[in-house]
Amino acid sequence: MGTITVNVRDDVEKRFRDIAGRRYSKKKGFLGKAITEAMEKWIDEMRQKEIVKRELKVLEEGFDMGKPLFKRREELYER
Repeated sequence: MGTITVNVRDDVEKRFRDIAGRRYSKKKGFLGKAITEAMEKWIDEMRQKEIVKRELKVLEEGFDMGKPLFKRREELYER
């Protein structure tokens, strides 16, 4: 388990402690749980943004779907 020391604005800390305390009933370790949850959410959001950027780049560059296998629809149903 890691330890991180950070400085945040007083108003942000107060609101965070208040909301985290209500969510986790101010039991031992409630701040750690809330911060871990917030960090995981942030990581997921950043990962999604990276995926969107990568996929948009693929769309802009184009995607090779291969050659058509049939020239006419009727060729699909020939036996």
